[in-house]
Amino acid sequence: MSRKATITQEEIVNAAFKITVKEGFDQITSRKLAGAAGCSTQPIFRIYDNMDELKRDVAAQAIAYFEDYCRGREQKHSTPFIDLGLCYIRFAQEHTNLFKLLFVSADIKDNKSMYDIVNGSDENIVREVSRAREAGVADAEQLFMKMWIFIHGAGCMAVTGDYDLDEDDSVAMLESAFEAFGKA
Repeated sequence: MSRKATITQEEIVNAAFKITVKEGFDQITSRKLAGAAGCSTQPIFRIYDNMDELKRDVAAQAIAYFEDYCRGREQKHSTPFIDLGLCYIRFAQEHTNLFKLLFVSADIKDNKSMYDIVNGSDENIVREVSRAREAGVADAEQLFMKMWIFIHGAGCMAVTGDYDLDEDDSVAMLESAFEAFGKA
C-alpha cells in the first residue's frame, strides 16, 4: 500500500514563489524548495519531472500576481499611460525579484512577451492606446512604444535603487514625456 501524498503541487509552487519573491527566481533549488515546503526533495520530483517544469508554474503564478496587482490599481489620471506607468514603476519598487523575473530576465515565461504580460487579460495596453487615440494622438501605437521604453527604464531604475521620485514627480515626468512624445 503506497503512502498518501502529504504535499500538493500548489504547496510546492507557493513555496517556490515565496523563494522567488524573497531571494529571486535563480535561487530556487530542490534542496531550498524542500526546506521551504517542509518536505524532502522526493515529493517535488514525484510531481515535477524537472526544475524547469516547476519554474514554468512559478513564472505563471508571477504573471497572475502582476495581473492582479495591476487590476487593483486606481485609475485617477486622465492622461493615457500615467496610471499604467505608475503601477509598473511601483511594482518594480515593491516586488523587485518578481519584476526582474517578468521584465528583465529571459527565464521561462511560456513564451509570453513583456507586452503580453503587461497587456494581460484586461488588455491594459490596448485600453491605453485607445485612450491616447481618443485624446487625438495620430500614431498612438508609436507613442506607446516611446512611453513604454521610458516607463520600462524607470522600472529598471527602481530595481537598482536609482529611482527616487515620489508619485507627484513621477506623474509630472510621465505627463511631460507623453506631451513630448505625442508631438514627435
